[in-house]
Amino acid sequence: MNTGEGSVAAPVRAAGPDLVQFFDTTLRDGEQCPGATLHHADKLLIAHQLRRLNVDVIEAGFPASSPGDFASVQQIAREVEGPAVTGLARTKRGDIDAVHQAVRDAPRHLIHVFMSVSDIHITHKLGLDRATVLSQTGAAIAYARSLCDDVQFSPEDAGRADLDYLCTVVQVAVDAGANVINLPDTTGYCLPEEFQNLVATVRREVRGMDRVLISVHCHDDLGLATANSLAGIAAGARRVEGCINGIGERAGNASLEEVVMALRVRRPVLQLADNLRATELVPTSRMVAELTGMVVPANKPVVGANAFAHASGVHQHGVLRDRRTYEIIAAEDVGAGASRIVLTARSGRHALRHRLDLIGVELPPESFQAVWTRFLEVADSSKEVEDETLTRIVGEVSGNRTALPTVPG
Repeated sequence: MNTGEGSVAAPVRAAGPDLVQFFDTTLRDGEQCPGATLHHADKLLIAHQLRRLNVDVIEAGFPASSPGDFASVQQIAREVEGPAVTGLARTKRGDIDAVHQAVRDAPRHLIHVFMSVSDIHITHKLGLDRATVLSQTGAAIAYARSLCDDVQFSPEDAGRADLDYLCTVVQVAVDAGANVINLPDTTGYCLPEEFQNLVATVRREVRGMDRVLISVHCHDDLGLATANSLAGIAAGARRVEGCINGIGERAGNASLEEVVMALRVRRPVLQLADNLRATELVPTSRMVAELTGMVVPANKPVVGANAFAHASGVHQHGVLRDRRTYEIIAAEDVGAGASRIVLTARSGRHALRHRLDLIGVELPPESFQAVWTRFLEVADSSKEVEDETLTRIVGEVSGNRTALPTVPG
C-alpha cells in the first residue's frame, strides 16, 4: 500500500457519528436500469461479492414486484451472511408483508418503505393530496415497525418537495417508528448546496432525529450524484445509498466506489471512516459489468480502464518518478492491479525506456535514438503501441528485420 502523501488510508472501523455506512442498491435500483435485468443466479453471485466488499446493507430487490424477485431476495437473505438485507415496499400492506417474508430469515434485516412527497408526484403520479400521503405514510410505517425492529422510510422526490411539507412527512414517519430516514434526490435535481441544506433542515426541524440514522440516495441526471452524496454527509447523513458502477434509473445512481474513495482520499479533512473492503471495488465492478451487460466507460473514476493509465509524456515522466505526482489513489488499493504506462504518440522518452526495461530490452544510447524515431512513426498511425510491435521495432532498427505489422493509416 502507498502510505505516503496522497495515499489512501485503509478501512477504519468506528462507532457513532464518525462512521459512514454504505447501502448498496445495485440489485434493486441498479437492476431497474434498462438492459441491466439480472437473472436469479446472477443476483446471488453479486450479493456474495457485495458481502466480500463488506457493504453494510444490501437492498436485494422489490419482493412484491414478481415471484422471481421475491425468491431472489429470500435466497439472498438466507445465504448471504454479514450485511443487513432489505427490500423495497410501497405503503401497501401487501408490499410490506412481501418484504418482511422475504428478508426475515436474515440475521440482520430491515423493511424499506417509500412514499412520494413532491407535489408533482403526489398530484400527477399518485392522484392524491398531501393529507392522504401523511395518513398512508404513518399507517405504513407503524405496520412495518410491528413486523420488524428496523424500518427505513424514503420520502420519494424529496429533492423537489416543499421543504416544510417534507419535514412534516418525515415527522410522521419518525413518530410512527421509522429509525432510518433516507432522503432521496430521486430525479438528480438538486445542486450540492441545496441538498446539503435539505438534509440539514430535516435533521434540525424534525423531532427525534437524534435517534434516527439519516441516509441519502442521489441520482446522476445532472452528474451531481457523488457531489450530492458528499453534501448529505457534510450535513450529517451517515449512510449513503449507491450502486456499483453508478448504474440505475435514467443516468444512474451515486457510484458507491466514487463516494467511498472520496471519503478515503480526503479522510484528513473529513475525518470519517467506513467498513468497506476497497480492494474488492474493481472485482465487484467487473462482475456487475459482466452480468448486467452495462459497459464501464474507460474514463469512469476509480474502476474505469483508464483510471490508472497514463499516455501523456509529461504525466508519464512524473508518475515514473513518483506516482503521487498524478495519482491520488493507488491502483492496488481498489483492486486494479497496477498503474499502466500506455505508449502513444504523446508518450515521451522516459515512458519508452520504461517499457523497454519491462520487456527486457537493453539498448545503447545511439540505438535508442533510432528506436525512438521509428516508434514515433508507428505511434502517429496507431492508437497504442503494444509490446509485440515495440519488439519488432527494436528488431528492425538493430538489423534483425522482423517485418512490422501493417499499421492502418
